[in-house]
Amino acid sequence: MGNYVNNHLIKEEHVEFETTYHWIIFCNLKAILTLFIYPLIHKYTDEFAITNRRVIIKTGLISRYSFEMNLSKIESINVDQGILGRILGYGSIRIVGSGGTKEIFPNILNPLEFRKKFQELS
Repeated sequence: MGNYVNNHLIKEEHVEFETTYHWIIFCNLKAILTLFIYPLIHKYTDEFAITNRRVIIKTGLISRYSFEMNLSKIESINVDQGILGRILGYGSIRIVGSGGTKEIFPNILNPLEFRKKFQELS
């Protein structure tokens, strides 16, 4: 479990599911040009977790973006997978919150498991 998620858990909250990026992030031009440092930084610093109360997503190393939303405020979690994504087990998750908030996170490992865990908890 990542440091950000651990440090921001509230009383009686615990992590139910955690995932990361799929290895496919290493298969692009940006990865090759940066000698695979760029995707390595993202893989080990970005965190995707579902707790018993909320969804917590943190991206970035120096400049940080965090997304935290209570499970009761999320309308749906949609999964977008292409053919290669279905075969290799990765895809994008799109979180739709009440009020029309939409957040998209690409190249997530096991996006269907992420959605399934959310559905079990909500």
